[in-house]
Amino acid sequence: MGLKNVKISLPKISKELEKINSSREFLIKNNREVIINCSQAIIAIHKNDLPSAKLKIKKAKSLLAKLKQKANGDLKRYVLTPEQELVEAVALLSIIEGKQIPSYKSIKVSGESYILGLLDCIGELKRQVIDQIRIGNSKNAERYFGIMEELYLILYPFATYDKIVKESRRKLDVNRMLVEDTRLVLTEEIRRQEFIRNIQKNSKK
Repeated sequence: MGLKNVKISLPKISKELEKINSSREFLIKNNREVIINCSQAIIAIHKNDLPSAKLKIKKAKSLLAKLKQKANGDLKRYVLTPEQELVEAVALLSIIEGKQIPSYKSIKVSGESYILGLLDCIGELKRQVIDQIRIGNSKNAERYFGIMEELYLILYPFATYDKIVKESRRKLDVNRMLVEDTRLVLTEEIRRQEFIRNIQKNSKK
């Protein structure tokens, strides 16, 4: 029994593992930057600072493209979260601007990241509904709620793939409560406005 082939193989394997480990560390370090830029974009959207949001999204896309160059094989899992955050930011911006949400191929993300990012966007839409109610824009509030509810309904069937698209069922359960809570808030606001209109109408008689 000889170890000649083993001794030849091990240094090669070591170099391969070093390369993989280096890529892994790069991905872990830099995927935070993508996530931060996407989070800042979402904050900017809620502040109605859309130019800043677009710049942050553009930067996030650029950083993500660099990450993907090192995300081969099992390392692809390290780009799932940043992809998901990017989808959330892009979807929210599209909705606010009254545009179609881009396809997953257009954003250049995986199907799993696309689904999870859209599910996260539902929570951000609740905030938009509340903000629009606060400033007295019930039409926008109703529009955002309509998109929020429809998004939940078309994503619901993906609960079936919970073992593949991890956390999809949990996120859907959370979103079901968000949709119902938002419906109650919006219904209450519509009733309140109707009540005020009736009082104003009667006072003019």
